[in-house]
Amino acid sequence: MSSGARGSLAALAIVLALIVAIWPRGDDDATAPGTLPGRGAQSEQGDGRPPVANEALAGDRARASLDPCPAVSGATGASWAADHPLRGLELGCLADGATVDLEAALAGKPAVLNIWAYWCGPCAEELPAMQEYARGVAGDITVLTVHRDPNEANALARLAQYGVTIPGVQDAKGRIPAQLGAPPVLPVTIVLDAGGSVAGILAEPFTTPGQIQEAVTAALQGAPR
Repeated sequence: MSSGARGSLAALAIVLALIVAIWPRGDDDATAPGTLPGRGAQSEQGDGRPPVANEALAGDRARASLDPCPAVSGATGASWAADHPLRGLELGCLADGATVDLEAALAGKPAVLNIWAYWCGPCAEELPAMQEYARGVAGDITVLTVHRDPNEANALARLAQYGVTIPGVQDAKGRIPAQLGAPPVLPVTIVLDAGGSVAGILAEPFTTPGQIQEAVTAALQGAPR
């Protein structure tokens, strides 16, 4: 083989190597939106920080040992009006990071949504009272805590500290209170009737389950406070 031919072959080999190096890879290493390689769904971060993978919160979740979030309400097949402000909203469950469809979880019976944050002082006293109230109305009224801050790890640590295990969701962007017209204060409790309409917005801290019972009952009965 002439030296010219050998030079041409060497140049061709270099070109082929460059093509292989820049050619797009297949789907073997691709990951779906919202996931990390080898990891499951991620917890919502509403402040622009990267999401926290569920595995990173596994220890916090285990220590908090929360009750699972309701998947479907007691009224099978119940739904909200087509223009309900929360219809289609899905949030992560604090217990395991699973996605919670709020309509499926809440529609069909009254619900109490307790909006809080890990740094909220009055919430430390209200959450245990809310848990006791929730135990008393189980089956009749759905009680769901809603953590209104991006730091989910701190939320789980606080719940473990308070000994509160009732179901809760992570709402880093505050979409529930914003959509339902709650004031920007914490804690705040939103009462929904069985049809999903807002029966009351209770912008006051509670310290006993009796206070919560009285306020929620009044809201559902349409009594002024």
